[in-house]
Amino acid sequence: MREFLALQLRLVPDLVEVMQKRLSILRNIYLQQPIGRRSLAVSLHTTERILRAEVDFLKEQGLVQVESIGMFLTDTGLQILESLEGLIKDVYGLSDMESELQQRLKVNRVIVVPGQSSEVELDKKELGRAAANYLLSVLREQDIVAVTGGSTIATMAEMMSGNRQFPEVTFVPARGGLGENVELQANQIAANLAKKLGAQYRMFHISDNLSASVYQSIQSDPYISEMLDLIRSSQVVVHGIGRAVEMAIRRNAPSEVLKVLEQGKAVGEAFGYYFNKEGQIIHRMETMGLQLEDVKKARQVIGLAGGSNKAEAIYAIAKSGSINVLIIDESAAETVLKMEI
Repeated sequence: MREFLALQLRLVPDLVEVMQKRLSILRNIYLQQPIGRRSLAVSLHTTERILRAEVDFLKEQGLVQVESIGMFLTDTGLQILESLEGLIKDVYGLSDMESELQQRLKVNRVIVVPGQSSEVELDKKELGRAAANYLLSVLREQDIVAVTGGSTIATMAEMMSGNRQFPEVTFVPARGGLGENVELQANQIAANLAKKLGAQYRMFHISDNLSASVYQSIQSDPYISEMLDLIRSSQVVVHGIGRAVEMAIRRNAPSEVLKVLEQGKAVGEAFGYYFNKEGQIIHRMETMGLQLEDVKKARQVIGLAGGSNKAEAIYAIAKSGSINVLIIDESAAETVLKMEI
C-alpha cells in the first residue's frame, strides 16, 4: 500500500493534502452531526465560501447528506472515512507509532488516534469513536462486558453506533460508584451502551468507598454476591487509565494513603490498584467489583487514555499486565515513546 501511495504522490503531489482535507471534513461532520455549514467552517478554521465547494463535492459523491437541520454523514461516507483513515495513519506515521508501542509496552494491540483529547473535545470524541469501533469488532453474543466510569469511557458510549445489535450481551459496571456526576458513573455508562446496542445491563447500586470491615460484612448479601459473581466473570473489560494521586483524591483517600503513594512513586491507577512506573503494585484499596486477578482472566481488556499527562500512568498500567489492548491519542503516544525507560 505504501509503495502504491508513493507512486501516486509522484503523479499527484497534492493528493495527500486533498485527501486529508476531505477526511477532516467528513470526520468533523460525523463527530458533530447534525451540523450547519457555518459551525463546520468555524470548527475547521476556514471560511464558508471555501467549505461550500468541498461540501458540494462530497454531497455529489453520496458521502454527505444536507438537510434543513444540518449535515449528516451517509453510511457510504462513514465507510469511506473508516477505510481511508488507515492510509492516513501510514502517511503520518501513526501506524509506525502503534507498532513501536506494541513492542515497547508488550501489549497485543495499540490504536493511536490523532490529536490531544485532553484539550480538544473533538479529539476526545475521536478517541471514543475508535474505542467504540474496536469494542464492536470483538463483541460476541453472551459476553459480559464490564465498564468503568469516567469521561473517556462516557465518550465511548456517546460515540457508539447502534447499527449492530447484541441482545444477548450484558453490560455491567466494573465496580461500585465513586459519587461522581451521574453521566460519568459506570452504572449509567453500562446502561447507555446497552441501549445503543439492544443489549442487557445490570446496575450495581453500591459505593466503592467502603471501609474494609463494611466491605467484608456485606459480601454475603444475596444481591451483592450475585452481582460480584457476574462482574468478575466478565469476558470483556473496558476501563480508563488514571493518574495515581488524582484517582486517590477522587476516592477520598486518607492522608496516610497519599503518603504511601508518594513514597512509592505511584503513577497509575486501575481498579483500585496503584502502580509505580515499573508496573509494580504500591497500594491496593478495597473496591466492590473487579479485582486484578479477574481482569487478567478476561478475553479482552481494553484500556483508554488521552493526553500527554497520562503517559507515565499508561506505561505503568501496560507494564502491570492490566490491559492487552491500548487505545490512546497521539499526544499520549508521543510522550510515552519519549520516556526514558
